[in-house]
Amino acid sequence: MAALIIRSIGSGTEVLICQRKADQPMSLKWEFPGGKIEPGETAEEALRRELDEELGITATIDKPIARVRHKYRNGGTIDLQFFMVRDYIGSIENRIFNDVRWTPLERLTEFDFLAADLGLIRDLSEGKLL
Repeated sequence: MAALIIRSIGSGTEVLICQRKADQPMSLKWEFPGGKIEPGETAEEALRRELDEELGITATIDKPIARVRHKYRNGGTIDLQFFMVRDYIGSIENRIFNDVRWTPLERLTEFDFLAADLGLIRDLSEGKLL
């Protein structure tokens, strides 16, 4: 699961995006923060834990926004759930990524995102989901 952490700036909306480190699989690709669900966790509990581990925040997990199933060329398939996060406690700190930045929704297509995120990126940049 992954978080769409958003904030309003003037008349627009920005979302937090994160870049993988060079030594990780799919290096330097952009993604949304999140991760895997551990046994016994709900998706919301897992996302809250991951956001604390990755960014040092305690997030209020809102409704799911989208679900994406993607099959990579290597045969691996992932099932991603994206949740809205509008509120959190703490200051965002980059604990594991190469880069973390806020970007306007309409500029998302300028970044090299993971293949599984591309449909969502298109919809977000066109204003279809928020």
